[in-house]
Amino acid sequence: MSTPGLQRIAFLGNYLPRLCGIATFTHDLCESVSLAAHDAECFAGAVNDRTEGYDYPPRVRFELLEKDLDSYRRAADFLNFNNVDVLCVQHEFGIYGGPSGSHLLALIKELRMPVVTTLHTILREPNPVQRRVMEELAERSDRLVVMAHKGAEILRETYRIPEAKVDLIPHGILNMPFADSGGYKEQFGVKGRQVLLTFGLLGPGKGIEHVIEALPQIVQRHPDVVYLVLGATHPHLLEREGERYRLSLERLAEDRGVKDHIIFYNRFVSQDDLKEFIGATDIYLTPYLNEAQITSGTLAYVFGAGKAVVSTPYWHAQELLADGRGELVPFRDSQAIADAVCKLLDDPLHMERMRADAYAMGREMIWPAVAERYLESFQQARATRRATPRTAFAGWTLNSRPYALPPLRLDHVVRMSDGTGIFQHAIFNVPNFHEGYCTDDNARAFILCNMLEEIGGDPPAENLGTLATSYLAFLAAALDYGSGRFRNFMSHGRQWLEEYGSEDSHARALWAAGVGAGHSRNEGHRRLSAQLFERGLEAVSSFTSPRAWSFTLLGIHEYLRQFNCTPELAAMRALLTNRLVDLWNTCATANWPWFEPYVTYDNARLCQALILSSQWSRDKVAMEIGLKSLGWLVSIQKTQTGCYRPIGSNGFYVRDGARADFDQQPVEAQAMVSACFEAFRATQDASWSREAKRAFEWFLGRNDLGLALYDFTTGGCSDGLHHDRVNENQGAESTLAFHLALAEMAGAAHPTPPLPHLTS
Repeated sequence: MSTPGLQRIAFLGNYLPRLCGIATFTHDLCESVSLAAHDAECFAGAVNDRTEGYDYPPRVRFELLEKDLDSYRRAADFLNFNNVDVLCVQHEFGIYGGPSGSHLLALIKELRMPVVTTLHTILREPNPVQRRVMEELAERSDRLVVMAHKGAEILRETYRIPEAKVDLIPHGILNMPFADSGGYKEQFGVKGRQVLLTFGLLGPGKGIEHVIEALPQIVQRHPDVVYLVLGATHPHLLEREGERYRLSLERLAEDRGVKDHIIFYNRFVSQDDLKEFIGATDIYLTPYLNEAQITSGTLAYVFGAGKAVVSTPYWHAQELLADGRGELVPFRDSQAIADAVCKLLDDPLHMERMRADAYAMGREMIWPAVAERYLESFQQARATRRATPRTAFAGWTLNSRPYALPPLRLDHVVRMSDGTGIFQHAIFNVPNFHEGYCTDDNARAFILCNMLEEIGGDPPAENLGTLATSYLAFLAAALDYGSGRFRNFMSHGRQWLEEYGSEDSHARALWAAGVGAGHSRNEGHRRLSAQLFERGLEAVSSFTSPRAWSFTLLGIHEYLRQFNCTPELAAMRALLTNRLVDLWNTCATANWPWFEPYVTYDNARLCQALILSSQWSRDKVAMEIGLKSLGWLVSIQKTQTGCYRPIGSNGFYVRDGARADFDQQPVEAQAMVSACFEAFRATQDASWSREAKRAFEWFLGRNDLGLALYDFTTGGCSDGLHHDRVNENQGAESTLAFHLALAEMAGAAHPTPPLPHLTS
């Protein structure tokens, strides 16, 4: 096929020899388009989930590391400089770094060429972050490819994406002859037997245990049946749990007396081997447990080869097997599986008709036909781009390139930590054992670990995991389960120094627990964090500290990223939000738009809490107060020369009194960075991003004295800015404040749109 205007076509996704379905898909699509577009140069970019990468074929011309944001920008540069005519992206939330795969957006927004995105997963009920990522991805893509009508329906109804932007192209399949299975069986030692097959990367969601439960009844009626389970355990599952799932299946087969009727092939097969296995199959089984699967490559392969299929009714199966092209059975119903398999084996003529219908439809799905459809989509994307050119790429100007951040260096965080947790204070850059530990700082440290794990890059994940475990263990030990209160101060000898801590320290622990529950990729960390959060939440209802209310609201926001909002949680969020609003209504005036008659510490957290809480509750009043109070706070914390100047802790700022300019604290700058970015995400007003940057630069020397508080040589941060010098001690609170602000800056390098209800 001639492809005018398409001289260089690039593909992005996982790629063989990485073992996953998307790697196979990207490889097959790239190769097929290359054959169809004989006058175009086709190459691929591969996403690595490990630092050493994989032994890729020459077709892979560039690589990026899943969690390294800078590698996405370098990939964008590579594609732009090589004058690529169109980029085809394979999208699934789990293969790209950042919250819900948002690192991908940092690449796409800098591209000059049209983008066609194939959606392998489409969520009907996304969480807020997934929704924002999907909507920006759709906005920045010229065409979207789905593999089932259900996908286009969800895009229209859930994300308001017009059908005119969506191309329906089926999952590509191998081109196999319509042949009897008998000729393939001897090589597998199953000659003369009826072969059932399930294949693909193995994991609990496959539902294979329900087929094994059905086997005794199937075998009783058809003693020659053998069930082949083909596929390696998913690499990520193998890393977390080993072969626990496979071993449970083997034990179940033995318990049900069918171990002689099931064969496990624990390997990732090549395409040539897969053809042989499919050829030997009489009935293919997909007993998946979740309806919300929009695409199944394994189902497409076997269906298109003309095999009879028994499947649970997940979305892709419902479409592909409609009108009698397969047998659909309820989820988790072993009896229904047995009945459907026996029905087919009892009636070979019916099974043969089903096979013929599937094979005829499958001719539209073979890779050469699919490649032609993709080329049509690519040409349409180019036409769309010419008609409505984008201005996202502005060239090599300071405004168009990401802000250059200091490299992450956790040396001092590690130096300040031991197996118990992180020490409170330091003498210069040496931990001060005499002062011991506190819950406040361990909470901050645990939040930092989760943020760094999510945004990716260095340090290595195993180092973060060790640190996070220590900090979370400290928080768990701090909670008195009897009273539901967190203690705060612990001596170097591991003795608690109080019955319970301050309201602020308690709420900061809840905030950290909410972050762990909502963000941690470690299941044990996530579950323990949720437990701590739930046990400690009730006590906040009697608190009187506005900052404790705010920290708790921040924790609730993070907790809700993974867990449902119970009536009790909704009531607590409403209670604390209303308390902040009442404070404002009682105290604020035209000249003093603030919650209290004084401005003290962690001030921006009050504003941030209302901005975030309003996004969940759709409370326009809370949002308005949050933005107005933050705007005032920005205005009084800025010098005439444009530096950020936080309210000093040596007297603070009392209404109708003089404000204290010193001692300036790192936690104030960090709180301002966080709150301003939250305001930006809610409003898309770029002035908030500029204020966040201004506050961050305070750490680096853009301040009253022109002195940097961050020590590039140690990775520590000074404890404050006095009127004539910096405080040379590098304690935990200050060091963590800098690194949390740095993580915020890195994570905000590719901002996503606000929640839809805030702009609708």
